[in-house]
Amino acid sequence: MRQPLSRELSNLLERGRDRQLRLAVTGLSQAGKTAFLTSLVNQLRHAGVEARLDLLPAARDGRLLGAQRLNQPDLGVPRFPYDPGMAALRDTPPRWPEPTRGISELRLQLRYRPAQNGWLSPDIAHLTLDLFDYPGEWLLDLPLLQHDFYSWCQAQPLLEGEQRRALFSEWLDAVKALDPAAEADEAQLAHLADAYAQGLRRAKAAGFSDLQPGRFLLPGELADAPVLQFFPLPHLDASREMLNNLPQSSLYATLAARFRYYQQQVVKPFYRDHFRRFDRQIVLVDVLGALNAGPERFEDLSRALRQLMQSFDYGKRSLLSRLFAPKIDRLAIAATKADHVTPDQHSHVVQLLEALLAEPLKDLRFANVPVKALSLAAIRATEAREVLQDGKRSSALRGTTLEGEDVLVYPGDVPTRLPNADFWQHQGFDFPSFRPMPSTSDALTHIRMDAAIDWLIGDKLA
Repeated sequence: MRQPLSRELSNLLERGRDRQLRLAVTGLSQAGKTAFLTSLVNQLRHAGVEARLDLLPAARDGRLLGAQRLNQPDLGVPRFPYDPGMAALRDTPPRWPEPTRGISELRLQLRYRPAQNGWLSPDIAHLTLDLFDYPGEWLLDLPLLQHDFYSWCQAQPLLEGEQRRALFSEWLDAVKALDPAAEADEAQLAHLADAYAQGLRRAKAAGFSDLQPGRFLLPGELADAPVLQFFPLPHLDASREMLNNLPQSSLYATLAARFRYYQQQVVKPFYRDHFRRFDRQIVLVDVLGALNAGPERFEDLSRALRQLMQSFDYGKRSLLSRLFAPKIDRLAIAATKADHVTPDQHSHVVQLLEALLAEPLKDLRFANVPVKALSLAAIRATEAREVLQDGKRSSALRGTTLEGEDVLVYPGDVPTRLPNADFWQHQGFDFPSFRPMPSTSDALTHIRMDAAIDWLIGDKLA
């Protein structure tokens, strides 16, 4: 039986509209990507029931009916481990979900009532939301595409900062004696590449962010492969032209060839097959962790973020550009772990984040790319308390440390601009690592997840 003309027109309109969105959750290690995605799925699944999403108009107005998980289209990508993450958070005591070890995907179908019901508008509409998570270590490799081996060696910050140098000291002493023109020794290359990877792992554990190549930290199936047996030469004093004319069997030419192979066979396929196909993106940044760790690690985070922001492809998009020249058309930059400071400091965190990314944000806004900076806690770990101290009321946080100790802390003031030397000499900012708070309902408690969701997909739910 032929459908009414209005139904045919409505279906045609729906097919012509953009009803699918690919959202990437990116960020450096320990920024909370897995926790963010777990909370995002949880909030959408419980929208309109238990989730507190007052800053998302579709949920606040009762139009967002919820979300259902669907089978993902790409069977070669692991499913995002939402259920194990929720099981960890509901354990006794609650635990943080395991961090990402590889790329993963999850597809949701959101059902909602459109804000305006015209004769061509359906009573119930849907949005297919594809969510992607991948290790922050892989994100660090995107800036490598801007370099050849010579410029990459020159750009590495291995000699900057006393703490970083100490972590690579033995390796630095070994490579200092290398002759780029000497015949390459495979056993020596493998040994030095392993020592360099160990230095990267030590630096990551110590809180550093600008660590390349990222796959050295999470090699996966590439472990022990020659493609990962290269390293920078930080003491080059010869010209690029002279070094490029060395024999192919030389140390320099061998390392340069492996660097190019790594670019072409590891970094570019990831960028081509996954990263450049994203529609929207949120970049998570652990600003507070870097602030807590001291000046050298804070500057290291700043340098890493500047490089990363230059690697992303942003721009306006239409239905045609979506199919043939994908670009990210909306970006959120979020400082995570907002519950590690008192509520009166949340605006300071946003101002510090904007100061940290001042130049990239200017470039994005000049290009008319919608971008929003915010602070959030995907899963709350503390409660804010007003306490009486020396006869005055002050703000504090109550939480449980990872070791199980219940504490009341006064984390101190967050600077609203990039810290100067005086701040680091008199730093009063400090916080421990907390367990997630036990959940009292099926919906996880959060800070401003609704604002992030509104910015990222709210316009699609109008």
